[in-house]
Amino acid sequence: MKGAWIFQINAGQGMPKPAFNQAVVTEDGLVGDGQRNRDLHGGEERALCLFSLDRILAFQEEGHPIFPGAMGENLTLAGLDWDQAVPGAQLKLGAEVVIEITGYTSPCSTVQDYFKDKVFTRTSQKKYPGWSRLYARVLQTGDVRVGDPVELVK
Repeated sequence: MKGAWIFQINAGQGMPKPAFNQAVVTEDGLVGDGQRNRDLHGGEERALCLFSLDRILAFQEEGHPIFPGAMGENLTLAGLDWDQAVPGAQLKLGAEVVIEITGYTSPCSTVQDYFKDKVFTRTSQKKYPGWSRLYARVLQTGDVRVGDPVELVK
């Protein structure tokens, strides 16, 4: 497949999040998704959590037992230039959904089992720029499906 696309959709309580073929995206995030700690996760500025399949595969090459959904991301995106996905960037997901990157996530000890030697800080934006998950707000709601194109629009 050429270009960027939605590789996996993940929603549910806790981590890893189970995978789905499609989802409805609202201003609050994916229908059916939940977060245990709403002070740190969720809300309008953190409605969606995104991660790169390409980064996951690179982590696997380093020997980390990570996989799509393990980091609690809602959308695992493939083929996107992750270095261009920065706060303020807007992405179009499929035919309807538009989101805006709001910031980088902080590493969390709940994902330590997915990193060799439990070094979960490998996803720290401060220590390893470009290797963090991202938070996004929803600008336009709609449906998304696995395989939908992802376009950097701004």
